[in-house]
Amino acid sequence: MIRFGCCIAALFSCICLISTQGYCVDSTVVGDFYIEPPTLLCAGFEWKIEGDDNRNATVTIQYKQAGESAWKEGLPLLRLQHEKTVFPKLDVDYTAPNMFAGSIFDLEPGTTYDCRLTMSDPDGVEGEAVKNVQVTTRTVPQTYTGGRVLHVYPSGYKGEKEEPNYPDLLEAYYGKGQGYWGPAQVEPGDTILVHAGLYRADYKGYSSNLNLDFYGQYVLSKSGTPDKPITIRSAGDGPVVFDGDGCSRLFDVTSADYTRFEDITIINADIGIYAGLRHVIGCDGLVVRNCVLDQVGVGIMAQYVGSKNFYIADNVILGRDNRYRLHGWTGDWLQYGLPSELRSFIGIDINGQGHAVCHNYVAYFHDGIDVTQQGAPESDDPSMKAASIDFYNNDIFLMADDSFEADCGVHNIRLFRNRCVNAAHHGLSGQPIYGGPAYFIRNFVYHVPFGNAMKLSIFPSGVLVYHNTFIADWSSPPYSNVHLRNNLFLDTDTPGRPILAGTTYTEYTTLDYDGYRYNRNSEKQFSWRSPAEGVLRDYELKETQGGSFDTLGAFAKETGQEQHGVVVDFDIFENVKKPVVDDQGRIYASEGLDYRLKPGSVAVDAGCPLPNINDGFRGKAPDLGALECGDEMPHYGPRTIKAPVYLPGYASQE
Repeated sequence: MIRFGCCIAALFSCICLISTQGYCVDSTVVGDFYIEPPTLLCAGFEWKIEGDDNRNATVTIQYKQAGESAWKEGLPLLRLQHEKTVFPKLDVDYTAPNMFAGSIFDLEPGTTYDCRLTMSDPDGVEGEAVKNVQVTTRTVPQTYTGGRVLHVYPSGYKGEKEEPNYPDLLEAYYGKGQGYWGPAQVEPGDTILVHAGLYRADYKGYSSNLNLDFYGQYVLSKSGTPDKPITIRSAGDGPVVFDGDGCSRLFDVTSADYTRFEDITIINADIGIYAGLRHVIGCDGLVVRNCVLDQVGVGIMAQYVGSKNFYIADNVILGRDNRYRLHGWTGDWLQYGLPSELRSFIGIDINGQGHAVCHNYVAYFHDGIDVTQQGAPESDDPSMKAASIDFYNNDIFLMADDSFEADCGVHNIRLFRNRCVNAAHHGLSGQPIYGGPAYFIRNFVYHVPFGNAMKLSIFPSGVLVYHNTFIADWSSPPYSNVHLRNNLFLDTDTPGRPILAGTTYTEYTTLDYDGYRYNRNSEKQFSWRSPAEGVLRDYELKETQGGSFDTLGAFAKETGQEQHGVVVDFDIFENVKKPVVDDQGRIYASEGLDYRLKPGSVAVDAGCPLPNINDGFRGKAPDLGALECGDEMPHYGPRTIKAPVYLPGYASQE
């Protein structure tokens, strides 16, 4: 039976890892410390170590705004200890470092914080055990007004024009009559104001309008600076529409740092904004704000791992997939005569560090918002890996595969306060995570009929799942170092599937304080497999403990997991009903799904405290799920422009 807490070290010291000297090293030797690029709301840290083979070292965090006296407690850093991700089919063979990593959440933008990280080990710490550092969060990008203003007017415009003015965007950017021929005339700090109209090139004709011959794309190659970006923005005199007319990439900014797109509409392109090619090139400081991207195959593609500090917020991004029927892409759907067509791929595909992707509405794609699937880290350089990326308050609707994928994230990938409604296969994915932590916190997932709440495939390690409301069951292939607290899993009665089917390679994977609704169409409710008692890690699982269980109580008694778990049902919510899983491609409206908890329900006061995550909870203890009882639902999607509203009854239409 699994035991929790620091007693693991004492129980299993005889089987600790063998060091290079040939014996166990239980004390901790402090190594390199790295502060990841902060985002607007979060700060991430990485701390390498040697030793601690018995795995009883810890790192605590305290933080406060600079100048204040009272310290606040953060979540402890996650312990990583050589967890393996091996998948020969994709040539993946990665072992996580010996280290700690973790984040502070919900900071104020543009604010300096004092942070104190303290490493402790009962067996001793060699080196600097306390790190006192300062971190300044990024500010929300503000409109820059100190540079020149260049005006672009559409063809056929008859009114008065402000100076200087140009007949197309490329002439404003590169100079009159230059097109791509000359060096860009635009300078850091310049704003190109695009006046109302339709900008659509006949790019298949020679010497076409808008200077877009043959390729139909705007290649922008001049960089701004953090203080003086180059901005392309609507002039505010009416809608500005850039129509790609089916081109491959409409805007290419792979070589242009600190470019901003604001208040414009982009339609009819395979890729709306192309900002990075994996392993090759990408930009920093991209801002896409208050924009509409419609009928695109990919909204924003930014796959370069070296990119930093994007702000993608308050946009509406719509793909080309069927808007009236939920369809998937695997054999499950083919049996119902629903073939897979990859009309659109990903709403936002991103890589790098320091990014904030928030308050977007994304609909009608294969995937909603993803970390680029790039394989295992290829370098020891801490700045060249997917880390310190925030996805929050996004509204994801109708995906053919997954709502979010944190796939191939390394450290401090943070998904919090998102709403995910109608995804064919999974709400959240970590396929894989290379060491972690990847945080999934306070997300709401509803209607994933042919998959489940989370996909932890290709043997991920380092996943923290806190305070989510999943209207789905959860089953995944083996994973390592995964921890669940204060979640709700409500099964939708898919025949034969338990509410929880888990396999872990690490005995220190832990599940507790979660709520489960039983599957009325399954004999077994829980299935579990973990290494045999006394074995920290076993990647062959030759000897295991676990089994299949009829009840939560039996599961907890046999495995030691979910000692404080509870059984729940849909009556805990103000207004969430069990979705129907059928072959009609049924979809549900996001509006009206009120997953606030009813006072006095079994999920109230049933959780455990998590510093910096549920501080200020009401009652005797935190509540389960994405919302504390009495809290209002978060604002999902854009704050500045109106997102489409799904109209009931469309599910039966082609």
